[in-house]
Amino acid sequence: MAITTPSSSSLSSLSSFSLTSSPHHSLLPFTTSFPKPPKPISLSLSSPRPITLPNAEPPHIETTFFSSDDPEFDAVFNPPETPEGFTPPPSFDDEPSETEEDITKAYEELYGPAYSGVSVLGNDIYVMDSKVRKLGAFGKLKKEKIRDGFEERVVEVRRVTKVVKGGKQLHFRVIVVVGDKRGLVGVGVGKAKEVIDGVQKAAVNARRNIVNVPMTKYLTFPHRSEGDYGAAKVMLRPASPGTGVIAGGSVRIVLEMAGVENALGKQLGSKNALNNARATVVAVQKMRQFREVALDRGIPMEELWK
Repeated sequence: MAITTPSSSSLSSLSSFSLTSSPHHSLLPFTTSFPKPPKPISLSLSSPRPITLPNAEPPHIETTFFSSDDPEFDAVFNPPETPEGFTPPPSFDDEPSETEEDITKAYEELYGPAYSGVSVLGNDIYVMDSKVRKLGAFGKLKKEKIRDGFEERVVEVRRVTKVVKGGKQLHFRVIVVVGDKRGLVGVGVGKAKEVIDGVQKAAVNARRNIVNVPMTKYLTFPHRSEGDYGAAKVMLRPASPGTGVIAGGSVRIVLEMAGVENALGKQLGSKNALNNARATVVAVQKMRQFREVALDRGIPMEELWK
């Protein structure tokens, strides 16, 4: 058996291969790895770095300007000629002077209504009050009252204690009645850890439950009515002028905030303030004006008493 020796050409071709052994079992005694191709050279104009050749000379930049000009030379300014038909604008001093009202309007258009409380353009003069940060006690931010024409009156403040695993939690339940004394009234309740926060929550809740109270020209009810809420029952009766509001508890507060001046009221059931206030609202909602009844029957109002 003859042994052949590799030629020089085959050895040179194998010299470009790497004879690194593989950690795993391989059928070949060595693995081949080819060299990575070089990265292409980008010749785009958007390249941040200019392409410079190794043997290229840096460009010559001119650093001296106006070397041939005389620094002592005085240049003569030749303005352009005035075109035909040109009319110069009037001087600022020749224009008529602005009045105080014009100045106020211009100021309000630029900066809004002033703090003087007078608006020339009819803007809201209280718009800046909401932007003023007012601090109350203990450095807390003081909330402004809502200016919507409704008055607020607190009916009752009760301390509520809730027993939990870690102890007791103390809260306050507040009942508030809001009204404009012109026929609109609402009852609301709110709970919070502070009395002031409870009053604010109850006032917001009362404004969401506004009802209309029907009244005659003598500021009394058009007819008698009764309403109940839970175990509370309230009876309402109209009264002659000069009688006043004869009622007690939360019924009196609801009638006064609604604007009723002559009426009779009586609590017949439970003495709970919240239930009696809501029973009063239920009794008021059952009332109807004479013109509404006449319109439903299709007859004039004069025939209602025949």
